[in-house]
Amino acid sequence: MIFTLPINIAITIGLVVFLVGSYFVINRILNKQEDKVNKLLIFTLYLLLFIEIVAAITFGLYIWGVDLEAYLLDLWDKIGANILDKIGAIISSILIIVFSGFVTKLLKILVQRSQKIMSSTSEKRKHTITKITSSIVNYIVKIVAFLLILTVWGVNVLPAVAGLGILGLVIGLGAQDLIQDFIAGFFIVFEKHFDVGDMIEVDGYKGEVIDIGLKTTRVKNWKQDIKIFNNSSLHNAINYSITQSVAIVEFGIAYGSDIDKALEILKTELPKTREIIPELTDDPVCVGVIALADSSIILRVVGKVKTETHYGAERMLRKEIKKILDAAGIEIPFPQRVIHNAKE
Repeated sequence: MIFTLPINIAITIGLVVFLVGSYFVINRILNKQEDKVNKLLIFTLYLLLFIEIVAAITFGLYIWGVDLEAYLLDLWDKIGANILDKIGAIISSILIIVFSGFVTKLLKILVQRSQKIMSSTSEKRKHTITKITSSIVNYIVKIVAFLLILTVWGVNVLPAVAGLGILGLVIGLGAQDLIQDFIAGFFIVFEKHFDVGDMIEVDGYKGEVIDIGLKTTRVKNWKQDIKIFNNSSLHNAINYSITQSVAIVEFGIAYGSDIDKALEILKTELPKTREIIPELTDDPVCVGVIALADSSIILRVVGKVKTETHYGAERMLRKEIKKILDAAGIEIPFPQRVIHNAKE
């Protein structure tokens, strides 16, 4: 012990207060600058904090009379020899990890390049297959790298592999739902049930597919809610992205209106709405009279639009149809009631 006991206690408390104060000062500096802080400044501040911690611990041990040099030499005698004996295995393990990362990256690039060559495949399809294939490759490379590292460290992996096979069989018998999800996931991808980016509906839940995995599929609806489905539960899925959507607008005109005139005007004017409504892929057409309602003659207009854009297209079509009918003097009537008074 270098100083007296009270002085050592006071110095130790001072070192702790200094380190805690340094930590809060660094955090305050970083919080004030928020997004403007660059990575170099963050690294420098935390490096200084680390140096302060090491220096404080070293000085604290020194004033309490701890022989740090003797302690480190004793620690080296205990574990240093073992480290030197295993230095070859450590280097080999590092090389295997680096090489497996390189192989994973290379295989991902090859998968992406092979997808680009498939010119007949849609972009969504390429993206889906790339994600699934990359995931499978990643798992295989990691498993092989793990077994190689075990071999380097002197572990006999053959009994382990055999044991894993038996264990896998036991788990498989008790996890049939999991296996069904995996099998369903493969069929979904390779039979082109749907791809990432497609709009589907499953048991009344409608949304965009944002991720397809071997076990689950994630679907995001228009409210940005994400629902996770097991792949085996997607056998009743409806895919709205395979074909174009149809915008349907129904409206009524007065019984006193000239139906032939209304149909002729709509036939002439509706094609012009394609310049206003970019979602339309074909000219909208009026299919004719679909009902004779209480107060009006009901007509229907239909038009093909891009997938899942029919909601907005229908709103725009209603607006343009109203303008067309107003310009032609064709009335869209209010509900009417005829009341008869019974004679006494």
